[in-house]
Amino acid sequence: MRSRSVTAPTLALAFAALALAAAGVAQIEGGDRGVAPIASTGSYEVAGITVDVAAKTADEARYGGWRVAQRKAWAQLSKRLGGGGAPIGDGTLDQLVSGIIVENEQIGPTRYIARLGVLFNRARTSSLLGIVDYAAQSAPMLVMPVEISGGVARVFERRTDWQAAWARFRSGDSPIDYVRPAGTGPDSLLLDYGQVQRRGRGWWRTVLDLYGASDVLAPTVRLYRQWPGGPVIGVFQARHGPDNALLGTVTLRVPSADALPQLMDAGVKRMDALYARALSSGALIRDPALSPPPKPEAPVTDEVGELIDTTDVPLDATLGQGVAFTLQYDSPTASAVANTESLVRGIAGVRSAATTSLALGGVSLMRVTFDGDPAALRTALTGCGFQVAGDGSTLRIRRAAPAASEAPAEGQPPE
Repeated sequence: MRSRSVTAPTLALAFAALALAAAGVAQIEGGDRGVAPIASTGSYEVAGITVDVAAKTADEARYGGWRVAQRKAWAQLSKRLGGGGAPIGDGTLDQLVSGIIVENEQIGPTRYIARLGVLFNRARTSSLLGIVDYAAQSAPMLVMPVEISGGVARVFERRTDWQAAWARFRSGDSPIDYVRPAGTGPDSLLLDYGQVQRRGRGWWRTVLDLYGASDVLAPTVRLYRQWPGGPVIGVFQARHGPDNALLGTVTLRVPSADALPQLMDAGVKRMDALYARALSSGALIRDPALSPPPKPEAPVTDEVGELIDTTDVPLDATLGQGVAFTLQYDSPTASAVANTESLVRGIAGVRSAATTSLALGGVSLMRVTFDGDPAALRTALTGCGFQVAGDGSTLRIRRAAPAASEAPAEGQPPE
């Protein structure tokens, strides 16, 4: 049997390969990474309700405090939606309220002091007030929260307070359709600070397609600590697009490092307001280079494979293969996927419609072959009851909100 010796350079290369592989696995499987975002159900939210209630027991005081919070929150919400703020019964409020958010609370033997938030079911509230609740949203925006502290910039490389603030932000009332990664698995490799600085549109198109987004937002915070445990200053920047364009800046300050979560929460709200303002003013424009380049037309051949000159052939004679479009649509359940596919297939001119990327509970992608231009497809989708956003070959569709009569009957920033 022939033996083979292993040289020192070979061993060095082998160890280097093993080290790189181990580093890659460690970077993906690190435990100190990732914060799952809370579900944005689209409920109406009223935050910052203060209550101070005394009762015979702690439980009675807490229950009474929540009752008072519901009444105060309803008065604010009703006025905000044009309902006048007239009070309603506690039984009706129990049917409208979908959750209580405890921002801060102090529980004593007979007293309850707290700052609470109240979530109201959107469909039931709109039906009771007699309003049609629908607000057009932006195209899906991938969020990459950049935190710069101590000269080190992080996105999802490690868990940060800035990422955690975006994860707990309730975006139901925002006009921006945020796509918020959890920061686990391959997110730390794909969505790092180097990607924020990258300008190549080809790789950006790949990343956005993986996350079902059309554009990217990079809200950035730079933290300045005056001394250990002392005041913290946060400079927040709303950045957008593959060129990392600056849309606005906000500076906030808290008196101590213990208030850092409040600083981050206030910063998220300010960034959301800046992005919403940019959307309404037309500044949040998607870079056309993020759309896939058009496919080259295949040469026309006859039955024996020889090229045919189509210069003088009528345009209608060269059509028939259809144009490929990508539809992004909400897919909460498998039945919703089947219903959406059925509606799209029923549109005149649609040759095929099939889901190519399924994300139950999120946004799925459907490939549609259509005989016509994007404007005709948009008109047809609108006729089927969809709200359509986007342009070019990628469209975002949503089911139109029902009228109030058709609504289902079910159930402070730091200084």
